[in-house]
Amino acid sequence: MKFLSTFVAFENLHEVRRLCHWGPIIALSVIAICSTMAMLDSIIWYWPLDTTGGSINFIMLINWTVLILYNYFNAMFVGPGYIPLGWKPENQHDAQYLQYCRVCHGYKAPRSHHCRKCNRCVMKMDHHCPWINNCCGHLNHAYFTSFLLLAPLGCSHAAIIFIMTMYTQLYERISFGWSTVKIDMSAVRQFQPLMPFSVPAFAATLFALGLALGTTIAVGMLFFIQMAVLLQSTILIIKNKCHAKDRIQHYQTGEEFIFPYDLGGRWLNFKQVFTWSGTPKGDGIVWPIHPKCHQHTLTVGSPYWLYYNVLLFRQSVRQWFSKSN
Repeated sequence: MKFLSTFVAFENLHEVRRLCHWGPIIALSVIAICSTMAMLDSIIWYWPLDTTGGSINFIMLINWTVLILYNYFNAMFVGPGYIPLGWKPENQHDAQYLQYCRVCHGYKAPRSHHCRKCNRCVMKMDHHCPWINNCCGHLNHAYFTSFLLLAPLGCSHAAIIFIMTMYTQLYERISFGWSTVKIDMSAVRQFQPLMPFSVPAFAATLFALGLALGTTIAVGMLFFIQMAVLLQSTILIIKNKCHAKDRIQHYQTGEEFIFPYDLGGRWLNFKQVFTWSGTPKGDGIVWPIHPKCHQHTLTVGSPYWLYYNVLLFRQSVRQWFSKSN
C-alpha cells in the first residue's frame, strides 16, 4: 500500500484534469504507439517469446514503459510544490528583501516564481512544461529529469526493434513497381512469423520509427540542457538573468559573481535534487547556499527589491513630515 500511495500522489482529485490538455495527450499517445508497436513487432515478426533473447527483450520493453510512465505521472501529479498562500518569512526583517505576490497574497520565497498557468507561486520554479501540463520545480525536478533520460533510451530501443523488424521482413526483395531489386542479405529468419508483414504493418512500423527517432533527438537534447542547468544548481528561468548580473557586477566592481545555490561541486548540486528516498533535500523555502553568499543574494539585487526600498524611503519621509507638522 505504501508503494501504491507513493506511485502517484494526488493532492486533489481535480489534478486528474491535467490529463485533458494537448501536451499530455500527445506525450502519452507517443509513448503508447512506440511501446505497443515495439512489443507487437518483437513478438510477431522479429524476436518471439519462445526464445531467451526474445523474452529478455520483451521484459526490457515493459520495464522501459513502466519507468517512463512512473516518472511522467509523478512529474505531473506530484507537482513542483507551492508556496503557501499568504506566506511570510519567520523573520519579518527578511520581508524587505522579498517580492510580494498580489495573486497569492504573500511573499515569494527565494528561488520561487509565480506561474500564470498554475496561478500559484512555485517552489524553485524551473519552467512550466506543457507536456506534463504542470510546472517543473522543487518536488518533481528529479522525476522530470528522469523522464527526460528514460524516454530517449526507451525510444532508442524501440527504434532498433522497428529497424530490425523491417530489415528481417524485407530482406528478400524490395519492389518499386516497375522493377524488382534483389538484395543479398545474410540475416535469415530463424522462425515463421505469426502473420505476414503486410503493407499496413509496414506503414505502422515506419510511422512508429519516425516518432521514436524524433522523440530520441528532441527529448535527448532537452535532457542534456536540463542536466547542464541542474549540475550548476540553477534554473532555466533565471539562468540568463544571472549571466546579466554577472556581467554588471564584473564591470562595476571587478568582482566575480557567485551563484548562491551552486555548492561548488557538480556532485553536491546533483545530490540536492536526486536522493534515494525520491524526495529532494530542503523544504522549498530555505536553501543550502555558497559560503560567500546568503539566502537573499539574488533577491536583494532584483529591481523589485530596489522598488520596495524606494517605497519604504518615501513612506518614512512622509511619516517624518507628518510628525514634524
